[in-house]
Amino acid sequence: MTTRQSPSHPAPLDAGTRAARAAGNAGEPTVEFAEATPYEQYVGVRQLQALVRPVTEHPAEPAFLVVTQVMELWFTLLRREWELAQRQLRADDLDAAIGSIRRSVHHLRSLDASWGSLLWLTPAEFNGFRDQLGEASGFQSYEYRHVEFLLGLKAESVVRPHRGLPVVHADLQRALAAPSLEDDVLAYLARRGLPVPATVLERDRTVTHEPDPAVTALWAEVYTDPRPGNELFTLGEALTDVAEVFTTWRQRHVTAVRRAMGAKPGSGGSAGLAWLERSAARMVFPDLWAARTVV
Repeated sequence: MTTRQSPSHPAPLDAGTRAARAAGNAGEPTVEFAEATPYEQYVGVRQLQALVRPVTEHPAEPAFLVVTQVMELWFTLLRREWELAQRQLRADDLDAAIGSIRRSVHHLRSLDASWGSLLWLTPAEFNGFRDQLGEASGFQSYEYRHVEFLLGLKAESVVRPHRGLPVVHADLQRALAAPSLEDDVLAYLARRGLPVPATVLERDRTVTHEPDPAVTALWAEVYTDPRPGNELFTLGEALTDVAEVFTTWRQRHVTAVRRAMGAKPGSGGSAGLAWLERSAARMVFPDLWAARTVV
């Protein structure tokens, strides 16, 4: 009896395929497979293609849908990197944590570049399918909420739309109350003997961290020594890169919406452009930015 293989685990080669490969000319790719190619089984191309389900015949809609789906995948990757960085910080493995954070900056740049595939979208083209989206809105992306929560941008209100999916809702509630990446950084600094106030370490995790003078002064002191061997300076710069590119992505979101629909209300009931502008103004890692004024 044969066993069906999971799409994420390529099937082992049968004897005939192995023999064909062995007999092939050196350097020639394998072109005979008993089942789907290992690439298909690993990547799941057909499953991905099946997810591109436009709701209209408008030629602009597939690009809008695919870019949105690609962004969701980037959100998932960012979440994995930052949660890994948190575990590494908790294990006091700063080098590994910096590596994870630096990788995430490259992911953020690719996320930001995704807007390039939609900058051609005119109001007339967007109107060609926008009404058929109903109340669907990027505001409802729960993976993006995980990204925001990990960056310390907390708000209980954005969890509410997901009550209809109990598993997702519970995961978001957990993430809302859990430490952000910044919280784990500050806890690490405190273990290193730096003067992080207890009020900051023990604060309510469900609300956004506001700049704290003592934490700002702490980072300012780190930044007085920018030599290559200063690992805390390296950490601060990696976090600043994250904050900068994430802010750029949000600002480009505002520009893309302004270009495609102007100041119309959002499809999910928000104020649209005005709501996005307020959201984009929220600062990530505020003490790192404030420290630059002090140095």
